[in-house]
Amino acid sequence: MDDSSKVQLDNSKEAKQARHAWYLYDFGNSAYAAVILLAVFSSYFKNVVVGGAEGTRLWGWAVGIAAVVVALISPILGAIADSSRSKKLFLFIFTSISVVFTALLFFVGPGDVVWAMILFVMAEIGYRGAQVFYDALLVDVSTPKTVGLISGKGWAIGMLGGIITLLIAVVPTQIIGDSFIPYTFLLTAAVYAIFSIPTFLRVKETSPVIPIPENESLVSVSFKHLGETFKEIRNYKDFLRYMISFLIYNDGIMMLMDFAAIIGGTLFGLGQVQLMIFVIIIQMTGSIGALVFGRLSDSRSSKRAIVFSLVALIASLTGLFFIKDMIGFFIVGAFAGFALSGAQAVSRTMVSQLAPEGKTTEFYGFLSVAGRTSTFVGPLVFGALSYNMNNYYLSIGNTPHVAEVLGLKWAIGSILAFLVVGMIILLTVREVTASDPMEYNRKKKIEE
Repeated sequence: MDDSSKVQLDNSKEAKQARHAWYLYDFGNSAYAAVILLAVFSSYFKNVVVGGAEGTRLWGWAVGIAAVVVALISPILGAIADSSRSKKLFLFIFTSISVVFTALLFFVGPGDVVWAMILFVMAEIGYRGAQVFYDALLVDVSTPKTVGLISGKGWAIGMLGGIITLLIAVVPTQIIGDSFIPYTFLLTAAVYAIFSIPTFLRVKETSPVIPIPENESLVSVSFKHLGETFKEIRNYKDFLRYMISFLIYNDGIMMLMDFAAIIGGTLFGLGQVQLMIFVIIIQMTGSIGALVFGRLSDSRSSKRAIVFSLVALIASLTGLFFIKDMIGFFIVGAFAGFALSGAQAVSRTMVSQLAPEGKTTEFYGFLSVAGRTSTFVGPLVFGALSYNMNNYYLSIGNTPHVAEVLGLKWAIGSILAFLVVGMIILLTVREVTASDPMEYNRKKKIEE
């Protein structure tokens, strides 16, 4: 790396404290992702609360419902946050919702299908909604030249939160058995709550505040601001192409995250402790991937980093059709975790590079619309394809287990399709760097 590509961080005490506090939030909410989405609750819901292929289908519905709610509200809340410098307030509200309802999952038992779906949907709305405002705070703790590195570090440190939480949970689960599983939900809520506190104390919102004219209110100005962005969106063609790309490849990423435990348990017979160990491994490789691709984003470009990560992820998932044992699954998972975390970390960096000044949180809201809508479509496609193909294979005489395995392989194929199509569209987006940033001259474009 030459001198021109080296990144200089602001090492003032206040800036360092803000960055470290921002990192710690990722540490806390990654415990939710690791335990609730990846390793424990998804498997618990499918196998204990519901059971069989129906559990996979209903899990897809639960994830999708939460995604739609967040997709509908996040752009409006983002506009209000831009107008009032209230990103931290909304972050606090959504974090509190997620923490409370994650803790309430402790009371879910076998057969509590409706209760489990309601509590999970609320926890997921809180988690996904908070992510919009947490991501938007990235511009308050970084500069255009350091945004990739800091985003990558946040993701890497966040992975440690998932790893440590699972390490705390795995030993008692091994000793006590599955009866300890509900206590992991209380542990997750506690970690999430505790490690979110520094962000509220140390991070300051520095983005410009949109002034409120006389005879206007915060809400009316926010809606007008959002409306202007929708009207001007035709000028943001690269951003639109990126959103379409993200909409599609994020489907594959979120489908993989939401159904990883179900895939491991069904295809390779992983038990709860083995699933925890598997997620610990992919979190470890994911932290490395976030750092590697974050640096690549700063030294080359975010677009290039995402493309490389998607190629690696596609290659890893293709391996699922050829491996036959648990060891192979762990190896594939390690590579997939490395690539997946890189793509996620750099995706939020690219938004900050494509967003016009003063509309950063709104553009993260648009990212949320794309991401959460895709999170709705993806799980439905995965769950429906797996369920319907399972029924087809049952109808031609296969055993229930064989039918479920074959149905899941069709669903895995749909993940690959989303990743490939999304990457192809991404290749059409302009390559933006700190030295060659995106600039929007609205007046000139409108006149043209």
